[in-house]
Amino acid sequence: MTKSDDLVAVRDRILVTTLPHAAFDGWSRTALRAGVDDAGKNEGWGPDMGPRAFPGGIPDLVDHLADWVDRRMLDELAKLDMESLRIRDRISAGVRARLQVLAPYREGVRRLLSYLALPQNAPQAARLTWAAADAIWYAAGDQSSDFNHYTKRGLLAPVYSTTVLYWLADESEGFADTWSFLDRRISDVMKIPGATSRIKKFLSSLPGPFSVFRRARG
Repeated sequence: MTKSDDLVAVRDRILVTTLPHAAFDGWSRTALRAGVDDAGKNEGWGPDMGPRAFPGGIPDLVDHLADWVDRRMLDELAKLDMESLRIRDRISAGVRARLQVLAPYREGVRRLLSYLALPQNAPQAARLTWAAADAIWYAAGDQSSDFNHYTKRGLLAPVYSTTVLYWLADESEGFADTWSFLDRRISDVMKIPGATSRIKKFLSSLPGPFSVFRRARG
């Protein structure tokens, strides 16, 4: 195991122990300190382990959550015969896997959305939504690099976002209502005419590197 692997393992452990605290204290330094305390009880970690593991503070912790979910999603999808599935079913499986990974921490996810809704966190929210769609498409086997790459992710990003919101309010057994909602949303976007113009409009709302693509494509 490399030093990099060791750091990822430490960050993973702190993240998992911080998530329950985030449900009560929000995505805050208070929650992170409590998570470090819980994670380090048998390790002799001091309170300085939080800043050492996440030098970027809470935004760094939130970014690591996204990375952690990506890896857990891939672990879950590896249990499926993805090649035998239709593309739409692979996408659905990716979304479901992410939400199932997060299911034990649903209140923490709710507080995360409140954190990302703050105006100063809008760029991170947009970036993480796009990254989630990108991870799901790559897991589904997509290797496109042209405008089709952006179209696919632009279509999936709002589907993923609205499904997360639906899931947070879903009290049905096994989240059955959420999976039905997800299937309907995927069916809807596959039938949308003029999808390209909608994706360009979606891209125009994103900050940073996406604006470069927007200008290039016009």
